Amino acid sequence: MVAGWVAMLATLICMTASSSWAQKKGPIKIGFIVPVTGAFAQNGRDMVNALEQYLEEIGYQAAGRKIEVVIEDDEGIPATSLMKGRKLVEKDGVHVLAGVMLTPSGYALAPYVDSKQIPAVLNSGGDDLTQRQRAKWVIRTGITSSQPMHPFGEYTFKVLKYKKVVALVPDFSFGWECLGGFQRTFEENGGKIIQKLWVPAIVQDFSPYISLISKEADAVYGIFAGRMIVQFFSQFRDYGFKQKVAVIGIGTSTDESTLPSMGDEIEGVVTALHYSAALNNAANRKFVKGFREKAKKPPGWYAETSYTGARWIVEGIKAIQGDVENSGKFMQALRKIELKDLPRGPMRIDDYGNPVQNIYIRKVEKVGGELQNTVVHTYDNVSQFWNYRPEEYLKQPPYTRDYTPPGPKAQ
Repeated sequence: MVAGWVAMLATLICMTASSSWAQKKGPIKIGFIVPVTGAFAQNGRDMVNALEQYLEEIGYQAAGRKIEVVIEDDEGIPATSLMKGRKLVEKDGVHVLAGVMLTPSGYALAPYVDSKQIPAVLNSGGDDLTQRQRAKWVIRTGITSSQPMHPFGEYTFKVLKYKKVVALVPDFSFGWECLGGFQRTFEENGGKIIQKLWVPAIVQDFSPYISLISKEADAVYGIFAGRMIVQFFSQFRDYGFKQKVAVIGIGTSTDESTLPSMGDEIEGVVTALHYSAALNNAANRKFVKGFREKAKKPPGWYAETSYTGARWIVEGIKAIQGDVENSGKFMQALRKIELKDLPRGPMRIDDYGNPVQNIYIRKVEKVGGELQNTVVHTYDNVSQFWNYRPEEYLKQPPYTRDYTPPGPKAQ
């Protein structure tokens, strides 16, 4: 009996000491960089809503310390992303950086993050952030640009049975890397990219490019985001292409943030990504319900990646009992997390800082009067290196604008 009271007293003393220590340390600060104005503002607002949703669920506290978020708008401009990152670290004193939507912005910020040794949990998809030029202080909770495209290239040839594809993609690193991953596995399996139509990163009118699509194409492989989605699909329909040629691509092209404003012009489009709001698991049902209540619409991958990123940070905080001032220990904890109950499904971080996770093949369908990305196939535990050996993969040239794949594999 006495021993029990002694143990209880010791526990209370430890809890009191821990609480006092946490109060003296002050709040944990997360610096969140996101476009809330400009062409990608809607995606950015989804990211903010999802971040806030998770932090509200835990009462903005972890390991006995309050959490504060400082949000900075980078307008989707890489130079601005870097400037805002400097401000968050050097003026606001944040303990971790998060957000960062666009691939060029991630590439711009990574060298600074490494120079300051500040942990960063980013959405940005640039392949080489976690490959040839990998940043030691960055982990990603989204995807590499090419990660979902490796299985999708194979799926397009083997399951969809498309042999000739026209690529219509934005002319910057995200477009190059997505198309490179798709082209590599599509052509390894016997398909052929017969035409590449490069469009400006912020294209205003797709009609000059749509008019050039080869009549030999079985499908158009597209990469769209933000308001580009509405522009492309409406013009594609108006040109009479919808009934003649299929549209496929990366999941940003049918993101749930845009589906409520669209109609039959986007039905039937098949894409690949690590998330769909239609996933039927307990964590996703909870996330979707909460996001709908907060944002009055279904969440897309931008929202889910932000929600998961927030949880990843919090799990790292808890693993080190809130000692985020020890940035090295914090970074190490972030790399070791493995979770199975995320809205997207199970996820862990590989040795290079990138998720190993499921990739879903999705098809836009109308269910209950609402468009959704119905999951039609799942590739489990997909690495950023697909089925290639990492050391061999990294010896190959990156997916640039001029990338040419080695050709079909021996059957």
